[in-house]
Amino acid sequence: MSVRLHYHEAGTDNAETLVLLHGGGPGASALSNFRANIPVFAKSFRVLAVDMPGYGQSDKPAEHDQYFSFASRALKDLLDSLEIEQAHVLGNSLGGGTAVRFALDNGKRAGRLVLMGPGGLSLNVFSPDPTEGVRKLSAFARTPTREKIEEFLRIMVFDQSLITDELIDERFEAASKPESLRAMAALGKSFSGPDFEQGMLWREAYKLRQRVLLVWGREDRVNPLDGALLATKLIPRVQLHVFGGCGHWAQLEKFDEFNRLALDFLTEA
Repeated sequence: MSVRLHYHEAGTDNAETLVLLHGGGPGASALSNFRANIPVFAKSFRVLAVDMPGYGQSDKPAEHDQYFSFASRALKDLLDSLEIEQAHVLGNSLGGGTAVRFALDNGKRAGRLVLMGPGGLSLNVFSPDPTEGVRKLSAFARTPTREKIEEFLRIMVFDQSLITDELIDERFEAASKPESLRAMAALGKSFSGPDFEQGMLWREAYKLRQRVLLVWGREDRVNPLDGALLATKLIPRVQLHVFGGCGHWAQLEKFDEFNRLALDFLTEA
């Protein structure tokens, strides 16, 4: 299946490429997750902030195979079309899982990985499953109301001031469109389909040869911190950074610290 991915580009063509992959919450998009971060990273990289399949202005298929594999192939096709041989990938949640699948399936096409509470790679050791965040996401998918999306957004962050009426309205408008709801249903179905094991990325974590920076919020209620333990144990070239007073959106809640941390990791020799 060929999927058209929409992306926002910043920086210069002669710099190394950094792909930004957003999370999978209702109404998410590259700009919704990374609008403020893009200019910071564009000073050092050619930045491609990608709307994931099913989100933003990208195609929204109503049926596909396991999402991480599906989105990884779409990313590879995009890089092929742009004649980009290798790219660093920074991904949050669903985007983090897609980054891992891309690295596993494409070897040297993936440079360094910055993964914030990555889906699929996170395996809850102590926390209940499904997590509070996943339950709130499922509740919105069943009954897509503005109240339900506000409930979901408020558990994404520790700092409640980040959840403004403007953000709620923006996300609800995008998420409640029929094509977005169909895409969300297809995404959920793909994690319980016949190839669901492709989403259990923690089982393949030991295969990653890239340098990996795991970033977690101590108060993450979507992919809780204990989900980092197995990945940290298994990935050969890994480091883990934990932010206190931070939920699932480290790139926003710890904006300055996160940007410095990620840039240092991506640019150090």
